[in-house]
Amino acid sequence: MKKELILEMKNIKKNFPGGVIANDKVDLKIKKGEIHALLGENGAGKSTLMNILYGLYQQDEGEIIFNHKKVDISSPNDAIELGIGMVHQHFTLVPSFSVAENIILGLKDEGLKPDMRAINKKIEVLGNKYGLKIDPEAKVWQLSVGEKQRVEILKLLYRETELLIMDEPTAVLTPQESDFLFKTLKKMVNEGKSIIFITHKMEEVMNITDRVSVLKKGKVVGNYTTANTNSNELANAMVGRTIIFDIKKDKIKKGNTVLKLENVKALNDKKLSALKGISLELAEGEILGIAGVAGNGQRELAEVISGMRAPYSGRIFLKNKEITDYSTRKRIREGLSFIPEDRLDMGISPGMCVKNNLILKDYFNDIFCNYGFILAEDKICGFAEEMVKKYNILTPDIDTRSSLLSGGNIQKLILARELSSNPDFILAVHPTRGLDIGAIEFVYDILLKERNKGKGILLIAGDMDEIFTLSDRIAVLYEGEILGYRPADESYLEDIGLLMAGVRGEENANKY
Repeated sequence: MKKELILEMKNIKKNFPGGVIANDKVDLKIKKGEIHALLGENGAGKSTLMNILYGLYQQDEGEIIFNHKKVDISSPNDAIELGIGMVHQHFTLVPSFSVAENIILGLKDEGLKPDMRAINKKIEVLGNKYGLKIDPEAKVWQLSVGEKQRVEILKLLYRETELLIMDEPTAVLTPQESDFLFKTLKKMVNEGKSIIFITHKMEEVMNITDRVSVLKKGKVVGNYTTANTNSNELANAMVGRTIIFDIKKDKIKKGNTVLKLENVKALNDKKLSALKGISLELAEGEILGIAGVAGNGQRELAEVISGMRAPYSGRIFLKNKEITDYSTRKRIREGLSFIPEDRLDMGISPGMCVKNNLILKDYFNDIFCNYGFILAEDKICGFAEEMVKKYNILTPDIDTRSSLLSGGNIQKLILARELSSNPDFILAVHPTRGLDIGAIEFVYDILLKERNKGKGILLIAGDMDEIFTLSDRIAVLYEGEILGYRPADESYLEDIGLLMAGVRGEENANKY
């Protein structure tokens, strides 16, 4: 039976200052009761198009027809009232508010004095139903990135939207949780809801979507029925070339121990135990992947290693030198580089230009200063131009504000800054989260080249494909403990998924 349309976006055009055409006469049709994938490189116009649909931007030309009626969506409130909900790539939550307060924010039906007990109960029921458990009373600033994403998804479920826009919803889920979410999405579309599914994981596109639209440089370059296409065809439409999905790693050449943790214990922001005696060793020329569901200590582990959080017990060594009490700057000088999970809020200073973000770690050193305190503009510009070229950072110029770059180019900027100092140890936390397949391929290539140079890399990621692609060994983190180690072999996927859920096996203590 032919499905009726729930959404038509016709001839949508959006220009930004500087002559940037984000959307160039885009047509998009979404059917009732389907999962429709929206693909494209970072900067292709996907986010702009969805922000127009959600009322954050207004189109310069074109019209939107929702449920067979022409609509004007001038704000997110307009979208919500129509039945359109969106989970953004960069979350739109109020950090000082609780989970429940964020979920009901802007809802007129809750009244001037909401019944928080009833609201909390409804959130708990939804969380249990969809496998998105979260404490309704927890403050958002206390949550990990993955937990914040759960809150965003629960906002849509709570509001019973007809059209759900989901941007990378599985980025921090275990394989089992992803499978459960997919079943949930299928149930939702069978009940008549529609989903626009933005992802860079081709396997997800092929497994759960009904149709696919591909954007490139602001234009729709192809519409496909999923059953009649394949990953290579879609990748070629996106980037204009073949993408290497199966990256081959050179045989590991382990050197001396570069990072060592001895029984490290630390508290989270709620002053509860987050790390419960973490011990691990990482060698030169090795990538150790840390797998686990978000909220099991990954954030605290990264902050303890980088110097942003102090452990209350245990010791940390970098190249056999104890750095437990070192500041972040001192750790950087000892050879540590840090690629954080939140590249926009933590990885860069968004209001600063590209060239100044590139020297944030070393602006006080002689290489960028005259006489130790006056910044040398010629040295800074020369370095920035070199990094932009080497890392293929797409920017109008080095004086462009960094927040105007696409996610992929911001990540390239961070990589350029962090790796230009020739570090001995690289801490990479969700290094490809939210990136398109071309940018993912670039990041993988850079990290593997650093590994082959003898650098030690600790990779903290929620994407199991990424963990298996890059890692030499995998450690599973659950409730602040390492439950076990496994080889980076996909035959262990189910076993690792069980460990991520806290199911202990007989051989969990073995180190592969």
